[in-house]
Amino acid sequence: MKSAFCFVLFNFFVISSLFSQIIYKTEWKSEADKIVYVTEWKSEADMMVYVTEWKSEATSDSGLWYFTEWKSEAHWKVYFTEWKSEANLIVYFTTWKSEAGFTD
Repeated sequence: MKSAFCFVLFNFFVISSLFSQIIYKTEWKSEADKIVYVTEWKSEADMMVYVTEWKSEATSDSGLWYFTEWKSEAHWKVYFTEWKSEANLIVYFTTWKSEAGFTD
């Protein structure tokens, strides 16, 4: 029973870390996990992003991004592109925390 609980707990942390949103901005597209295009239009976005100054707020699929200086600390390495056709994630940066998250 104890080993089953440990297995479930371990999987929870592994899966949640895959979607955590501690972000490192890279200069190289080849090392990026996500190629991001920033749009001016909310209706075009896959995700509404609010940049937080607190690492603890950057949780799984929340749209709350914390930018780190350290590549080793990041869960996503992102490259910002000027071309929407090149992106695999289109984001809109919002000034309201309550708007953050994936869009429908």
